[in-house]
Amino acid sequence: MTPLWPILLNCVRFPTRTAIVDDRGTWTYGKLGFAALALADVIRRQTDRQRVGIMLPTSGAFPAALLGCWLAGRTPVPLNYLLSRDDLHHVAKDSGIDAVITIDKMIDFIGGLENLPDTTRPVLLEQLNLRKIPELRWPSLPKTGEDALLLYTSGTSGKPKGVRLTHGNLSANVFDIIEFARDIDYGKVFLGVLPQFHSFGVTALTLWPLTRGVKVVYTARFNPKKVCELIHEHQASVFVAVPSMFGALLSLKEVPAEHYASLKFAVSGGEPLSRDLAESVTDRLNITMCEGYGLTETAPVTNCSLPGRNKLGSVGLPLPSVRNIIVDEESNILPPGQDGEILIAGPNVMAGYHNLPELTEEVITTIQTPDGQPLRAFRTGDIGQTDEEGYLYITGRKKEMLIIAGENVFPREIEEALNDHPSVRASAIIGRKDPKRGEVPIAFVEMEEGAEFDEAALRNHCRQRMAPFKVPREIHRLHELPRNPTGKILRRSLTEPLTD
Repeated sequence: MTPLWPILLNCVRFPTRTAIVDDRGTWTYGKLGFAALALADVIRRQTDRQRVGIMLPTSGAFPAALLGCWLAGRTPVPLNYLLSRDDLHHVAKDSGIDAVITIDKMIDFIGGLENLPDTTRPVLLEQLNLRKIPELRWPSLPKTGEDALLLYTSGTSGKPKGVRLTHGNLSANVFDIIEFARDIDYGKVFLGVLPQFHSFGVTALTLWPLTRGVKVVYTARFNPKKVCELIHEHQASVFVAVPSMFGALLSLKEVPAEHYASLKFAVSGGEPLSRDLAESVTDRLNITMCEGYGLTETAPVTNCSLPGRNKLGSVGLPLPSVRNIIVDEESNILPPGQDGEILIAGPNVMAGYHNLPELTEEVITTIQTPDGQPLRAFRTGDIGQTDEEGYLYITGRKKEMLIIAGENVFPREIEEALNDHPSVRASAIIGRKDPKRGEVPIAFVEMEEGAEFDEAALRNHCRQRMAPFKVPREIHRLHELPRNPTGKILRRSLTEPLTD
């Protein structure tokens, strides 16, 4: 199965129905299908390479290019236009692309053509006539096991690595989401603000709505006021975002909660959702938050909460064909209530990392279940536990775990305590080597607007909520914490205590 055919079928069945509204106008399903066919024809003539780059803002142009690549029998490589020049060159070389579907504004955004590799040429949409009737030919028929996407991670450690997601991976995830949410009336208008070069943006805000044949509203830049206006104007019913975006909506003054009344399914993912933020969004905006979980390597959604079936602090239940497996250091499966590494099994698990067979072998494993069934599973590197009902709780990151005087400490626990202070907007914890304790926690905080930074008060606040050895040794204020394009805080970037 491939996600291509359900969307093309919608283009044929509902040619006059609005598919997309973006910053430049409206796309009907008929226009989307026609543009995809025209782009497929262009791609066949522009390059013989199997992989084709896409560098586009969040818009209707991205799904048109995505479908065009699939119709041409090629594998799209969405490019993160926020990467450094060196990383963009690495991605182009590693993926083997020699053509990038883009627009003039994207070329300007990355600093000009010199920031694209010499071996890669832009295919500018402004110079194409997508209204021209393309050469009629039977489209390629992608198979379930063929690569549908090569998505590069944001590269928080070393060079970005390519994640190979097959047509089967994407189809399984999209139809899993649809089946999982079948009992709720989540309406017919999605609002998309996440970048489409990210797996969350591709699956949850591109393939999911277009497979269902509903309308999705895109805006290329996240602006809290504009997002609020778009929700109200289009009566958006589904809003998928990262926690920091919901936090930004809270900062808007004099916006009545009625502006958000149309939202039926507000999903938070990409980074941990703090209890304080979830409660504030519910109390002030009357939005029930549903936290989800997933990774690029799992296409990406593995777990989600649903309205009326969510537990604060949990990322929800696994999707129908997904299994959460919690294991100890020896890969023994642990019962509910015990912390261990989270493994994900299911048809959504990636084929592997591109050109990195040894790394693939490290993270893809076979687990024997109690009933003797072998399961191919992905090692997430996240620490968590399930409860008796199967709800998953993320308690930390294996690679970010601190060992303080022989005790395992997860940054998230300290961050939750700091975030609970009314003056703190967000925080991040890293470990610093210490000759006496092995490691000590160092905190970085982003303050609420107008709030006073008082390190002693924040340390005292933490001291009242956790064991003394977990209290940050130092707390440093930053104007903004480093984040990746989807808003996730990058702890690994905080190697030096640079204050403002």
